[in-house]
Amino acid sequence: MGDVLWTPPADVRERSRIGAYLRWLAEHRGLEFADYAALWEWSVTDLDGFWRSVWDHFGVVAHTGPTVTLADPAMPGARWFPGATLNYAENVLRMPGLGDDDPVVIAHGQTRAPQTLTAAELREQVRRVAAGLRRLGVGPGDRVAAYAPNIPETYVLLLATASLGAIFSSCAPEFGTRSVTDRWRQIEPTVLVAVDGYRYGDKPVDRRGEVAAIRAALPSLRHTVAVAYLDPAGPAPDGAVSWAELAAPTDEPLTFAGVPFDHPLYVLYSSGTTGLPKPIVHGHGGILLEHLKMLALHHDLGPGDRFFWFTTTGWMMWNFLVSAPAVGAAIVLFDGNPGHPDLGGLWRLAAETGTTYFGTSAPFLLACRKAGLVPREVADLSALRGVGSTGAPLPAEGFTWVYEAVGTDLQLQSLSGGTDVCTGFVGGVPLLPVHAGEITCRALGARVEARSADGTPVLGELGELVITAPMPSMPVGFWNDTDGSRYREAYFELYPGVWRHGDWITINERGGCVITGRSDATLNRGGVRLGTAEFYSVVEGLDEVVDSVVVHLEDDEGGAGELLLFVVLAEGLELDDALRRKICRELRTALSPRHVPDEIHQVRAVPRTLSAKKLEVPVKKILTGTPVDDAAAKGALANPESLTAFAAFAQRRPAPEAPARS
Repeated sequence: MGDVLWTPPADVRERSRIGAYLRWLAEHRGLEFADYAALWEWSVTDLDGFWRSVWDHFGVVAHTGPTVTLADPAMPGARWFPGATLNYAENVLRMPGLGDDDPVVIAHGQTRAPQTLTAAELREQVRRVAAGLRRLGVGPGDRVAAYAPNIPETYVLLLATASLGAIFSSCAPEFGTRSVTDRWRQIEPTVLVAVDGYRYGDKPVDRRGEVAAIRAALPSLRHTVAVAYLDPAGPAPDGAVSWAELAAPTDEPLTFAGVPFDHPLYVLYSSGTTGLPKPIVHGHGGILLEHLKMLALHHDLGPGDRFFWFTTTGWMMWNFLVSAPAVGAAIVLFDGNPGHPDLGGLWRLAAETGTTYFGTSAPFLLACRKAGLVPREVADLSALRGVGSTGAPLPAEGFTWVYEAVGTDLQLQSLSGGTDVCTGFVGGVPLLPVHAGEITCRALGARVEARSADGTPVLGELGELVITAPMPSMPVGFWNDTDGSRYREAYFELYPGVWRHGDWITINERGGCVITGRSDATLNRGGVRLGTAEFYSVVEGLDEVVDSVVVHLEDDEGGAGELLLFVVLAEGLELDDALRRKICRELRTALSPRHVPDEIHQVRAVPRTLSAKKLEVPVKKILTGTPVDDAAAKGALANPESLTAFAAFAQRRPAPEAPARS
């Protein structure tokens, strides 16, 4: 591993935004840094100096200034920029470097014709929708929920909601009723904005039934706004107002509520392996500063750039993407099937829209490679300067394919982070070369370390990914977690005062990183991440199913992998094709088509710990060839004999090909 695939140009400091930032630090702070490693060390040591420099360098628009930068550095509960009031939407809509007539939102999809909004048009849309939300009684602290895809209306709604000091939350419309209501019952929205359906490729998907069920399940709702997306001529549901009515012409000026730095901006959801999805509250100031830093200094985005990331509104990469106008970059939105009519579609979209930074997932890049696609032969990618990859580790052969098939002069940035911080902890930077199979660096302001089993920091060997200094975009908290206990348990239980993220990471001597996957059992297929708890609640809601365990076997080649479901059935029942079809139908309806298992098998028992937790990870290890005695500590199991069925199953299956070593 480690072949150098790209080297920064000799004049990178003259041409990049991080170069301009380094000159600014020298001029305004008297600070000089010989290389990225020195800059990173300062950024995670002098937290006050670094984050205040981000605020000042980017000229954050504030209503009142902060009294200090970091009042209390202890985690959890670090207090950033106390006394400051500001508004995320105001800073995004400033769109530095863009004129009124410059395009800032370029939207394509499979449901309707392309749309472009100029900077002036985006501000006008936000002004009208903010006034419409006010008419519906929305004020600071109220929750506005969007059951809507990656289209301009969803973005306008986020900015309008934020401008009022209200709180936004979105679910992609492929999410089934149960997934949505498990999230939104927790935050009790007063307004729901929902589409009637969408097209996925050439297939229409009607969601009116799901919208009706969601409305019925949310007693907090006072208003529903209908977006006629699939059928523009269709009637609005009973009692709903149309998007056109919400965005009606008005004389009300566009104003921005000045809210505290940590005032809730939106709620994202991360699925653990037990219980309901965690409602993660992100604040105006923390998200703004983190995204200014990441988008400008790491991704090198600014005026003249067009930034694309393939994402749905159910993934934090959407929230990350739509912050880009804050650094003067236009955003390219896409809604639909990325494989329709073929895998060249998104690359042709990049050419058509003049995309300069193309973001996607590692599985998408690997699928293109597997299909033998050469994007530079099917599309003019001459405008492309950067390619981003996230969602799963990108192996060395994925890196090599990008440079062989996409372009030799672009910078490939593999990054990893999480919904929990709505950013990447580790990624790329214009100042450093790209090595095959390696995430280039730890991001500025992110004190990432690898910890061994005994808690000591390690270099050059696999460890648990931890963060040992606070970041402004760490959550404000979890919704309804008044004493902070759920928040502490999620990140700070193993190492007091240190954030444990749940990934395995190796950090080498030059600061490069390799992440080898989650250390928990979250399912992640096609960009839709769901915890196993949601899966089980559907399967085990069936009368026939007593217990179940699901594992996702990733595909090294970048496919969807295999989703295997094992069920324990009620006394006297045998698994047949009719029951398999019923289980698949329930999962497709309640969660998403991506979560329909490839195989369903009957077992006598699901392995559980003495405290009754299911053991997905040991089952997965056994299915991928680990001996039973190495996969689980039998003494901690309530029913150790249950593992033998999985070992027998693994022996009957064809052995997976050994992954290539780089």
